[in-house]
Amino acid sequence: MLSFVARCCLSAACLLPLSNAHAQWATINWTIAETLLAIDAPLSGTAQKNGYHEWVGEPRIPDGVVDLGLRSQPNLELMAQSPPTQTFISPMFAGLTERLERIAPVTSFSPYSPGTNTWQEIQTLTRQLGELTGHRLQAAQLISETHTLMNTLRQQHPDAPPLLMVQFMDARHVRVFGDNSLYNAVLEQINLTNAWDRPTNAWGFSLSAIEALYDYPEATLVIVDPVPTGVEDALAKSGLWQHLPSVKNANLLRLPPAWSFGALPSGQRFARELVAALASQPRR
Repeated sequence: MLSFVARCCLSAACLLPLSNAHAQWATINWTIAETLLAIDAPLSGTAQKNGYHEWVGEPRIPDGVVDLGLRSQPNLELMAQSPPTQTFISPMFAGLTERLERIAPVTSFSPYSPGTNTWQEIQTLTRQLGELTGHRLQAAQLISETHTLMNTLRQQHPDAPPLLMVQFMDARHVRVFGDNSLYNAVLEQINLTNAWDRPTNAWGFSLSAIEALYDYPEATLVIVDPVPTGVEDALAKSGLWQHLPSVKNANLLRLPPAWSFGALPSGQRFARELVAALASQPRR
């Protein structure tokens, strides 16, 4: 006959897989959502699915995942119809914590904390989500695959001038990514140089007028999609834009979406797309 302790341990071991099998996780944060999808943790709901696919791109959200509405104002009634095991948020949505906790426990993550190493922080996020969801091996595999990819791309990429990485806010303003950004962290991993040397905010970007880009005439301009509606038409008519050295000299690249505030999946996508674009650029 099993001892009481042995029987308790056996019962716990039997229950854990059953519990994990039925666990579902929800998040209103796209960085967390892409990581959960990448480690195959069951995602029951996330916010603004169409926006996610426009700005994040991959991994794609399965059709069965519920769209919870706006990230800043999720549909709590919809979430309560099938409560998740736990809801994951970031400090940006801390004001929703009390209401979300009426439905399910809430855990907050802050991978873009001021004064931290972004590359280390997003790996920590991956491990933490792996622990909480019981997908430790998948999280470890994602980290390992990312290291392997970065090592490979570091060897493959052609020589390149310093890069200016931007996303358009409107026809006159861009976010330029520097210290503490995911894009800059990727450049460091694959041994490329970021031209932007000005202060950035906690998210790793400076909001700047297009005129500021004139100060970097030798840099390759990297534009990351999506570009807001109407901006391309406005730029085609803008003398300010047309006379920008990188535009006038066709020294620019355009990349598909990779979430600028993302984690390892977005880091992988940005790295792959950037190196591929550099390789296809005519040699000067």
